[in-house]
Amino acid sequence: MTQSVNQPAERADGTADPRDETARSRGLSLLLAALILLLVWEFVALTVQIPILPTPWAALSTLVRELGRDLGRHFLASLLRVVASITLAVALATPAGLVLGQSQRLNRLLSPFIYLLYPIPKVVLVPIVLLFLGVGNAPKIVIVTMILFFQILVLVRDSAANIQPEILTSVRSLGAGRRALFRFVYLPASVPAVLTAVRQSIGTAVAVLYIAELFATQYGLGYYIYIQGSTLFDYPKMYAGVIAMSVLGLGLYFVVDAVERRACRWMEA
Repeated sequence: MTQSVNQPAERADGTADPRDETARSRGLSLLLAALILLLVWEFVALTVQIPILPTPWAALSTLVRELGRDLGRHFLASLLRVVASITLAVALATPAGLVLGQSQRLNRLLSPFIYLLYPIPKVVLVPIVLLFLGVGNAPKIVIVTMILFFQILVLVRDSAANIQPEILTSVRSLGAGRRALFRFVYLPASVPAVLTAVRQSIGTAVAVLYIAELFATQYGLGYYIYIQGSTLFDYPKMYAGVIAMSVLGLGLYFVVDAVERRACRWMEA
């Protein structure tokens, strides 16, 4: 007999999978928190009654209406920039972190530079990157990539360096060379570090993307929010852009979190 789709998954002993229960409880908690925030927003908007603070209904209805118009194009532009930045940062920082984690000599050589560059707030580099790369998508992608790159690099390096020597010895005893160690030990061990770094950096990356999209572009949620609020004074559209950018950040966060829980189930064992 096939199991109903709506029924929770069961383990071999017939009990429900705790992961499903946790996910369901978490979803209800998030829904309740969102509802409370909307009610607080509604209360404040009705209390102060000023044009710069529309009600949630006005902002959400504007969001739905404008997604099929200009807002949808701006959302897609920002989404593509963030996805391109994440892809580029993972492709560059993961192998670099693995190499540093395996080589103590190289790590000692480059650690001072990482130590100096990592704490620098990358948002201050926006004007410099714009001067060098000009208009278009390139400077926005580079800025967000820089934020993600150092976060991933440091976590992957530390993850690779902390692999237990006994594991390496066991794999070497089976005849594994450097390439096999990289593929079957170091690379799988780096996956949790990569996903954790991306998940932790998404909020900062989206915030910096907003600032980067204020300059030298006509597409992107940052540009849309600024134009609607500071030039056209269309505050419902401005708040619709803010909600869209929040959905962008939350959506990416939830996607990475779901991938991490699925790809790293072995960590729960």
